[in-house]
Amino acid sequence: MDEHADAMGEPGFCFPAPAVAVLDEHGGIVEWSAEAELLVGMAFAEVEGRPFDDLLTAPATRKSQPVDGTHPGPDPAEPGGSGAGTRAVLAHSAAGGHTEIYLWDSPLIGHGRRLVLFVPFGQALGWGHGLSFLNAVFGQDMVGMSFHDTDLAVVRTNITPEMFGGPPLTPGDRLDAVMPTDDAAAVEAVLRRVLKTGVPIFGHEFQMRSRRPGERQWTLSLSVMRMENARGEPAGLMVLVHDVTEQSRIRRHRDLLHRSASRLGMSLDVTRTARVLADIVTPELANIATVDLAQPILSGGEPPQVFAAGESDLVRIAVASTDGPWPAELLQVGGVYTVPPLSPQLRLLQKNRSVRLSRGEVTRALGERAALFVPPGAHTLVVTPLHARGRLLGTIAAWRTGQPGAFDDAETELLAEIGSRAALAIDNARRYAREHRTAMALQRRLLPWATTDTPAAETAAIYRPAHGGHAVSGDWFDAIPLPSLRVALVVGDVFGHGLIASATMGRLRTAIQTFADLELDPAEVLTHIDDLVHRLAAEAPAATRDVVGATCLYAVYDPITRRCTLASAGQPPPVLIGPEGTPRLIDVNAGPPLGVGGVPYESVTTEIEPGSILALYTDGVLGLEPYADGDGMRRLQDEIAVQARSRMTLDDIGRAVLGDAPGEPSRDDVTLLLSRMRELPSGNVRSWRFPADPNAVSEARAVTRHQLHDWYLGDIAFTAELVVSELVTNAIRYAGGGPVELRLIRDGALICEVTDPSNTQPRLVRAGDTDEGGRGLFIVAQFTTRWGCRYGRRGKTIWTELPLVENATGQDMVLPD
Repeated sequence: MDEHADAMGEPGFCFPAPAVAVLDEHGGIVEWSAEAELLVGMAFAEVEGRPFDDLLTAPATRKSQPVDGTHPGPDPAEPGGSGAGTRAVLAHSAAGGHTEIYLWDSPLIGHGRRLVLFVPFGQALGWGHGLSFLNAVFGQDMVGMSFHDTDLAVVRTNITPEMFGGPPLTPGDRLDAVMPTDDAAAVEAVLRRVLKTGVPIFGHEFQMRSRRPGERQWTLSLSVMRMENARGEPAGLMVLVHDVTEQSRIRRHRDLLHRSASRLGMSLDVTRTARVLADIVTPELANIATVDLAQPILSGGEPPQVFAAGESDLVRIAVASTDGPWPAELLQVGGVYTVPPLSPQLRLLQKNRSVRLSRGEVTRALGERAALFVPPGAHTLVVTPLHARGRLLGTIAAWRTGQPGAFDDAETELLAEIGSRAALAIDNARRYAREHRTAMALQRRLLPWATTDTPAAETAAIYRPAHGGHAVSGDWFDAIPLPSLRVALVVGDVFGHGLIASATMGRLRTAIQTFADLELDPAEVLTHIDDLVHRLAAEAPAATRDVVGATCLYAVYDPITRRCTLASAGQPPPVLIGPEGTPRLIDVNAGPPLGVGGVPYESVTTEIEPGSILALYTDGVLGLEPYADGDGMRRLQDEIAVQARSRMTLDDIGRAVLGDAPGEPSRDDVTLLLSRMRELPSGNVRSWRFPADPNAVSEARAVTRHQLHDWYLGDIAFTAELVVSELVTNAIRYAGGGPVELRLIRDGALICEVTDPSNTQPRLVRAGDTDEGGRGLFIVAQFTTRWGCRYGRRGKTIWTELPLVENATGQDMVLPD
């Protein structure tokens, strides 16, 4: 045996030896092998001289079908003939057993003797099937098959250059003879693992490149099984190779199209969508990709009808490269260029058709500008239009540098399909950006100034609209100055998103300001707004009525009494930070959202120390990562308290509390209204109570005159006395009994309040020349900057405001005749 055969572990005879008998010319047994003894169960001494046919239960059937499926053999009884195979039943000496065997007999030349080989029939059948299988496999040219020795060298193969279109593989070769060293090493690692462990591998795919750069590459499916010799030792490997390049390409393209469909629809940001598109194209289809869009798209505008040469501008939005950093000599992200002169290729793009070009064609078409657009080492380009709603939004350009070969039809069609889906995503993002910007502009125009400074409180509001593809949600805030130095604080959140939510917010804010001027109790204000929301829902289209609604918290703070009255319609409870920095939640009953109806709202009143910070906020704050889930409300209290103790401005406190909120973009508007509450000095307020007696009018005038002199406001004493006289007179005349209370408040203006137990509504009328009355409120209106009336649980209060400088209104006072 030669060295090579020894290394293979006796290749070709990896099965046990058959039983052997030698027969004389009369058919008697003259020789008997050890395998025959084991199979028959008789020693040579027991069978010597006996006819071999005596060992069979019946004469052997001649010309039987061979186990390998070939033609029948000749009759061994014929002179010079040999049996191709005979099926028989062998009798055992021990226990009378029987074994079905397959035997071959052949004459030995010159001795008149015959050689008989026999094995169990099942074993012979296996050998026949194995041989048939090998003949079938080696005879076809669809699947490559090769035997390798334990050193992985090829022993036998049917792989020809015509099978896969690659280099030939001949006996004695190693894999690096037909593929690059790196590829060969990767495959041989798989072969060695199977050779060592004996565990077969089926369907292992790997990429095979030609040893000559620039030529084609294959995707091959590899199946490897270890072969063993008769002693069960590794004798080599059987390798099956199937070319699945086309199937793999179809599968990769299908997966790429699926990924593009899922990823391109994940964002409503034009730039982010363009980046995803460039990343999808590389490295599956190209080494370098660029996405260029018409400049108006970035601001949500409509793209031009056509790309006019020398007029339309394109902006490079995204780039991707598998060859390392983006080359500095190429057009960078954000770079703007003008559409080149009209050409056949540009006409094809306008018609929504992809264009394939070689490097030379691109260089000739661009001329001097080629250096900005042609990557180093690139050899092939395909440009696909991004076309949506009949308009060309831009292009995606895919270059190949390291990948061999030009783009084929299937790849060009795939890129066009991806571009079509990307164009829809980009156009949706553009339209969203336009609506979002419009809603933002409307929202900001409808919202008040973020900061206010009144005698009752200093306020600062932080409003952040939803972003990252989420539409504006209609949050709002307000700080409304009320008569008698009070202030109304409001936060709210309209259901829904976009322009409709912003418009609804504007209507609700206006309505709340109107009801605030009526100086109603907070619970009553919310009840009126709830009725308004019901009317808005009735006016809305049937499909959207269920989503018309809002949440709101309305609070009124009085700096004289230091009391704050609140009512809530579905809003989270306010946070109050005391002057010493201790936080607590105000326990306000959160009624149903506006528009639900059927449940009354309740007001609660709490006393607030001067210097305290009251925080009203929408639920968008609790959606931010630092305050989301679990005990987020407690963490919000603690954070406001920590920032409040830093003595920063309210605006800085609010921004520190909200921060930049890491993580996902906010899905909801975020609104935080902070108010630092104040107290009016007690020396600036005086009040008196008088009986319902006409004589009390003169007393009211007197106390007013004396108090104004004490406040060094004697210049307006006459006017103030006149106003107080008219108000007290009306109260005594129409109050229907009960005491009348007068209160003077000094701040930026002189506020005169007269309270009586009557609910009669005061009316401003113009008295006739002969009328004896009816001029009181007319005189009041002439001498004050404004006046009004508010109702309490019992009675009403008429208030007026006088400037601290006589006739500070600049108007001519008209007195009745």
